[in-house]
Amino acid sequence: MTSLSATPSLSERLAGIAEVECVIPDMNGIPRGKLINAQSYIQGRRVQMAHGVLVQCLTGDYPEPRFYGYDDSDFLLRTIPGQLHITPWTASPRALALCEALEADGAPSRLSSRSMLQRVVERYAARGWAPKVATEIEFYLFEQNPDVQQPFRPPVGLDGRREVGNQAFAAGSAHALQPFFTELKASMAAVGIPCEAVLHEMGLSQYEVNFLHDDPLLIADQTFLFKFMLHEIALKHGLIAVCMAKPLAKMPGSSMHIHQSVVDGSGQNIFTDPHSQQASELFQYYLGGLQAGLGDLILLMAPNVNSYQRYCHTYASPNNLCWSQDNRRTGLRVPTSEPDARRVENRVPGADANPYLAIAASLAAGLYGIEHELRPDLPAQREFEVPDDLRLSCTVHRALRRLRISEVAREFFTPEFIEGYLACKELELESFMDEISPWERRYLGSQV
Repeated sequence: MTSLSATPSLSERLAGIAEVECVIPDMNGIPRGKLINAQSYIQGRRVQMAHGVLVQCLTGDYPEPRFYGYDDSDFLLRTIPGQLHITPWTASPRALALCEALEADGAPSRLSSRSMLQRVVERYAARGWAPKVATEIEFYLFEQNPDVQQPFRPPVGLDGRREVGNQAFAAGSAHALQPFFTELKASMAAVGIPCEAVLHEMGLSQYEVNFLHDDPLLIADQTFLFKFMLHEIALKHGLIAVCMAKPLAKMPGSSMHIHQSVVDGSGQNIFTDPHSQQASELFQYYLGGLQAGLGDLILLMAPNVNSYQRYCHTYASPNNLCWSQDNRRTGLRVPTSEPDARRVENRVPGADANPYLAIAASLAAGLYGIEHELRPDLPAQREFEVPDDLRLSCTVHRALRRLRISEVAREFFTPEFIEGYLACKELELESFMDEISPWERRYLGSQV
């Protein structure tokens, strides 16, 4: 007799499901995958894709084959434990399996963004430590926009009106879009994504969702899955969810803040001295590493041309690596907290960043600081001047150059990944430079 508390078998979980969508993030964090017959999935069929998929550009183009192998051989997709979900938001029953990319010998793929985060986490584990992170991701909700030449517009809500003005933290502001948010929160719960908070942000029809602290790989998986469902549920409600870093002129950009701390084998926060309950030496080194390393890794947190538009308007989108006690004008903020919850918030990444890479960059830079015993400068207070060495790159061209020569990148990521990522970003930049913008036509077309 089967116990009532027994874990359902795979066949039982997928009863009534025709297909399983096996999905991985590419270098940009875009979902790529295959639809597999459910019975084949239950029987353990090997799921494979070509290595070139991992370095596919936003435009659909591919870098030269030397960046992913001239034979373009296959890698394996293996479902991440706990990441097989029945999607409640789809019209017909469907299963979604978040996967990791493995080479034929079972080793993590050297071109996978998830593998890069795993490498960084393993560096902490070798010291007996476990990093803990939480993301806060912002996004805009607009009405569907088939004409890309036209700016985005806020949707018409249940009250028959479009939102006007900036309504940061407005209570009840989401009620005009209540059906969407009701389904979004229910879907998050159904796939096991704890939601700490949902709030209206400063921009026009801009919102934020906060996740709970946990293992970095789990949080990256949850953030990736959230963005996947966010887009699908928005379309279902006649909306588009936009995670561009800067979708509207003269409006705040959208970020993906990353809160981070580290615990030892006994669960104690290493950022707090156990005797004095003050910030520890390790916390100082971690901050020093963020200041020294994140500038080199900015392309992993601001991956697109549009990402740097966000840094041009610095209110709540700091373009510096200064640190502070609870000052949102700095890129690195230490929120007010109890000693055992001491953490640092990295406010640099945009919502368009691949969550695996943004988290990996932050954790890698912090550990680099600990390993090299780097110290931060003094905390910024009130109005402050940003030193030149702590000012972030505000162009993708400079970000490309810095990543190419980065010591931190060489130390924590595979050379194959960095070279492939750079090739992907350079190809996208070339595509962008082939476009002529409305601004150029407006001001240069008849005056120069």
